[in-house]
Amino acid sequence: MAELVIGGRTGGLITLGAADALWTSLTAGSAVPTASGAFTGFPADARVGYVLLGGRVMATVQTGGQWKVPETEVCRAAAELNAVEMDRRDLLRIGPFRHVPRQGQNEGTPLRWRRRITHELRELGDPERAARREGGRPCHLAGIDWRRMLVEQNRDRTTRTWWLPRAVVQLLDRAEHSETRWLQAQAAQGRRASAAVPEPPSPRRQAQATDNQQTRSPDSPPPPLRPYTGELEGHLYSVLSRKPGISGKVTGWTCAVCGTAPAAVLDHCHEHGYVRAPVCQSCNTQERPDHLYSNDIRVADRYTRLFDTDTVNWLRHWHRCPGCRARTTLPLPHLAAWTAHTACRSLRPTHRGSRGRTPCGVLRVSWTGSQNTPRSCLLTVTVDLCPSGEHRVLARVPYREAAERFGTWLAETAPDVAAAAGPDRLDGLPTQSRPVIADTSGESLALF
Repeated sequence: MAELVIGGRTGGLITLGAADALWTSLTAGSAVPTASGAFTGFPADARVGYVLLGGRVMATVQTGGQWKVPETEVCRAAAELNAVEMDRRDLLRIGPFRHVPRQGQNEGTPLRWRRRITHELRELGDPERAARREGGRPCHLAGIDWRRMLVEQNRDRTTRTWWLPRAVVQLLDRAEHSETRWLQAQAAQGRRASAAVPEPPSPRRQAQATDNQQTRSPDSPPPPLRPYTGELEGHLYSVLSRKPGISGKVTGWTCAVCGTAPAAVLDHCHEHGYVRAPVCQSCNTQERPDHLYSNDIRVADRYTRLFDTDTVNWLRHWHRCPGCRARTTLPLPHLAAWTAHTACRSLRPTHRGSRGRTPCGVLRVSWTGSQNTPRSCLLTVTVDLCPSGEHRVLARVPYREAAERFGTWLAETAPDVAAAAGPDRLDGLPTQSRPVIADTSGESLALF
């Protein structure tokens, strides 16, 4: 390994070419594919003073006419990437969306990885541009070769959608967040320096300062993220979201669900209007039921994972809403998904396949009435897209029965969460519960 970097090493710094070779070698066995031109290939640009690598910001220094980076930082970033576990089946849609997600409208960072991917894919759709790109400059994002993991799906052979593994999305979100904080720290440092208003230097010192500024990049790491400990519990989202500076405060926490990625948005209960916790974009999307309409959802495999892996964490997160916790239940779309996936699991038919019997079609739940009138609310669980052409109604479950089943299951699955729930008291809850909001576009993430 030392042979890769000794030729370009100067006091712990290595040239960009040596850093490329070191990064490729150290991450050869990583679950996340990496690019060979992490430091020299587009869009990496050492001249701006830093390079993104994985979820880290790496300062660059110019010495002897060459840009260099610390060898130890490259090794540290590679070790962090090698520790990432990736499930290629756990995909997250990254576009195209009919409307730009609200979180992406004011990103304020040069990375903007979602926009970069969208631009690249649209550019490759042109045969002439694709031919010119062949054999050209490598393209990566924070040293990650995203093209090797991109999944393209066609819906009805008309609409293309693009997907990446959730672990990769979290890495790129972390890189974007780290870059934002790093740039903010540099800007704050520049403002403090300008506010001092020092005595005008002599021409010789001014020339020396200019040379130092060109050959050295400041390396002041941003303040560490702090874990969320319930500071916003009990606040109404409609009130808290309007307070100035709340967006900056949210980004100072780690995600309250996964505990690793930086928080980006405030997740809240759409029925009671209470803030649950700050979460990252990946967890916020994962928490969203597919096809959220006024009275119908599709229970896809991505959403059913919430009731199979990390179940306790998600139950605890949902019960951060005082309304759901007091009633020992879930918001209506989540309760409907749980009823279809868990309470009606034994009713779902199966079909014979190449690898044994597989569950039939896709589960869909619709309901009549409202959670505000439990006696009239009825959940209907059906199977869509059956391979044999059948469309079968599995069960019709009254809302109160579904809530009672969930309470029993909650006590068995997460007793600590169940112990903190109930009794069903309405003291302090909003006088008018906020109804489930329809996603009119069916694609936008703006509601979340």
